[in-house]
Amino acid sequence: MRVWLRLEGLLVFIVAATLYARGGHSWAMFAALFFVPDVSFAGYLAGPRVGAVVYNVAHSYIGPLLFAMAALASGTTLMWTLIWAAHIGFDRALGYGLKYSSSFGDTHLGRIGRRQ
Repeated sequence: MRVWLRLEGLLVFIVAATLYARGGHSWAMFAALFFVPDVSFAGYLAGPRVGAVVYNVAHSYIGPLLFAMAALASGTTLMWTLIWAAHIGFDRALGYGLKYSSSFGDTHLGRIGRRQ
């Protein structure tokens, strides 16, 4: 199952980056904003429970999909949505899944990091 979910993440990354390229958007902007969702790591300063919630909000496809609906409804660019989705797909392809409140390393894709 983990391999399947990581492959899914890789495909999301590829599709989002391809759509971004077809939109003629700035690759400098892509690079500048690609890791913005990782600011959510700061939630772990308040503990693992809050950290997991904040991280998961920033790393769930729900956010980019809501942005996409708003962009399509208002006729604005999908640029932000595509960068955000590409980031999530990239993370999932590398094995960084949604977090459980027990520890940063406990994810829906399995344990990451060294065992303690």
